[in-house]
Amino acid sequence: MFENVYKGKKVLVTGHTGFKGSWLSAWLLELGAEVAGFSLDIPTDPNHFELLGLSSKMESHFGDIRNLSQLTKVIDEFRPEIIFHLAAQALVRKSYLDPVATFETNVMGMVNLLSILQTRNFVETAVLITSDKAYRNDEWCFGYRETDVLAGHDPYSASKSCADIIASSFFDSFLQNTDLRIGIARAGNVIGGGDWALDRIIPDCIKAWSSNKPVEIRSPLATRPWQHVLEPLSGYLNLGQKLYLRQSGLNGEAFNFGPDAIVNETVEDLLKKIKMIWPEIEWFVPENIKDLGKEAKLLKLSCDKALFYLGWKPVLKIEETVSFTVEWYRNWLHPKGSVYDFTKKQILQYSQFATERNMNWV
Repeated sequence: MFENVYKGKKVLVTGHTGFKGSWLSAWLLELGAEVAGFSLDIPTDPNHFELLGLSSKMESHFGDIRNLSQLTKVIDEFRPEIIFHLAAQALVRKSYLDPVATFETNVMGMVNLLSILQTRNFVETAVLITSDKAYRNDEWCFGYRETDVLAGHDPYSASKSCADIIASSFFDSFLQNTDLRIGIARAGNVIGGGDWALDRIIPDCIKAWSSNKPVEIRSPLATRPWQHVLEPLSGYLNLGQKLYLRQSGLNGEAFNFGPDAIVNETVEDLLKKIKMIWPEIEWFVPENIKDLGKEAKLLKLSCDKALFYLGWKPVLKIEETVSFTVEWYRNWLHPKGSVYDFTKKQILQYSQFATERNMNWV
């Protein structure tokens, strides 16, 4: 897969203890990479990173992305050839409660990483993950393109807009004439096993349903481009592959990674699909919902650029996305083996689907 670019390479993942970071770390290990991670802490209990036992399979460093010296020390000691930057304060509602920490983490984290990379010629490729929420959301019925305006309104979205602009600024100002290859990746609304973050639909559901309780749903009609966590990760890995191999037209560019345009369903539609697999589950919508800020009702991405330049497109149908997610949590609730083995099985199954559907990265 990915032309064996990652086999034997030293790869650093910032935010490796998070939901996406732990899945990415596991996939990189399966691809034969030597993986190290840098994160602030173990963000949830339970936690996918711990359930996978990744601390015994990779280097794991804890520090604050806002602390330049801590990040510099890890990069200089590990000397990665490839970096995936995922470390962030990633929750919209938390950004209203602590906007200062959100801006410091997401903005200065990007600044610190890129300032280090200016003088570290052993790093050959960096994939910088921002968010689909970096776009100014006018709730259009069509997908946002990479050239659309970056201007998130809430503190989280605005911090991601800033981080995205900073990445482009550093590239234009300091990096475009160096050997370092960088790419910016925008994705969002991922679901899948191992997510326990606060105020996300699937973790909220699993916490309630694992105790045989109905789940409270705040925004049943909110529409999202739901995708399994492996979808954007295949995009990040594909982008990293093409950058490392120096495919022209990619350096310093931003790419969207999202589902097909037809996959844009409400929260309630998603729950109905889950119920078809897990009939016992229930939910309710409270009469008085306390909102900590405006949440977008509609958000779509255009992924035409990723298709044209990378040959990347999503693998799973929405029903398969739901099935992958439900089966992971069911296996966690009623274990039939190690969590790592089941996660590895899903990565292999996803890759098999990609092979059958002629994805160019397999």
